[in-house]
Amino acid sequence: MPLYRKTILDNGIRIVSEEIDHVRSISIGIWVMCGSRHEDRQTNGMAHFIEHMLFKGTRNRTAFDIASAIDSVGGVMNAFTGKELTSFYIKIPDYHLAMAIDLLSDIFKNSLFDPEEINKEKSVVLQEINMLDDSPDDYIHDFFDEKFWKDHPLGYPVLGTKTLVEGYSRDGIVGFFNDRYRGENVVLTAAGNFKHDVLVELVNGAFGSVDRKVRQNGISNPEVSAGIAVIDKELEQVHLVMGCPAPSSISPQRYPSFLLNAVLGGSMSSRLFQEIREKRGLAYAIHSYLSPYKDVGMLGIYVGTSKDSVRDVVGLIFDELLRMTNHSLTKLELQSAKELIKGNFLLSMESTDNRMTRLARNEITFKEHIPAEAVVREIDAVTHEDIRTLAAEMFNPDTIGLAAIGPIAEKDLTLDILRG
Repeated sequence: MPLYRKTILDNGIRIVSEEIDHVRSISIGIWVMCGSRHEDRQTNGMAHFIEHMLFKGTRNRTAFDIASAIDSVGGVMNAFTGKELTSFYIKIPDYHLAMAIDLLSDIFKNSLFDPEEINKEKSVVLQEINMLDDSPDDYIHDFFDEKFWKDHPLGYPVLGTKTLVEGYSRDGIVGFFNDRYRGENVVLTAAGNFKHDVLVELVNGAFGSVDRKVRQNGISNPEVSAGIAVIDKELEQVHLVMGCPAPSSISPQRYPSFLLNAVLGGSMSSRLFQEIREKRGLAYAIHSYLSPYKDVGMLGIYVGTSKDSVRDVVGLIFDELLRMTNHSLTKLELQSAKELIKGNFLLSMESTDNRMTRLARNEITFKEHIPAEAVVREIDAVTHEDIRTLAAEMFNPDTIGLAAIGPIAEKDLTLDILRG
């Protein structure tokens, strides 16, 4: 049985682990409670830029040294930045735990933020932004968030903008880092074949000197903005996202929302996929997804379709929303959705990477470990009425937003379509 343990260092860093003695890997990550949500109009994109810079050289290692240290042991090292979190993580054979912690602490504590490397990485990030701009099926999500969350940082792009990135200074980057990448904001999680006490000793030796107090990390409450926004662009398809408020990551309604999303558009057997793609052939790609945050959430529906089919597709989507509001799921739909969610969840637990991630999200969200058995019980306990009640709360035409990119004008998409 995996053994869960937690230790808090004197500087506030939380160490959370699961010992799994039947595997030969260890996945270990640093999780910083800082993302685009913690930025403002001037610093937008800086958390993502810092993620890049931490791989560009330290007082002890060049960028090549960092990469080759992991390659030389057959490991994997990566990072990502989101709305509320930034993560740096490594997966290595179990006998290289000390090296992994030394490397993670080196990039976290000793990165140089060399001006020459900053200028190089600006070019890299600008290319990343260009790549996003050239991919309307990706960019539509940023465009929707910007409109749906109004002027709130949840609507800011994680990558920032070209103008902002070009204007970053070393002092601004280092100041942003020093304000937020501190002990109180850091969770270190590990899953795999090791002993917790050994892990704590190594982490305390490597990270114990990190300052504790976070200087800036405030967030404000978001408000949603319903309505329609369109970018008229010459494309082969119209790419569209429709979204509405959904339960937060800590809401008791999060379990009904998982099942609602699965039935609506979360799989190939879902209502939207079957109705719009399989039965009518109106789209190649259509799916729904949840974006839960600490105090609010959003359910989004993405579809790419032809200009001539847009009105029909939007109408069919809203028909499905109304059906979920007015009618309970069938017994088979509810049971199938439960098995889908439970199966995906339990299969994910066979990976030390996923276990490490789950440790971090539980600690950051709930400040405690939630056993897999408890999650399964909560899913099994959801009723038809729980889902119908949640659907009635979420699918309110007054809080639904719609964004589209393609050969279409705003006059072609009116709220009358949304209201049936």
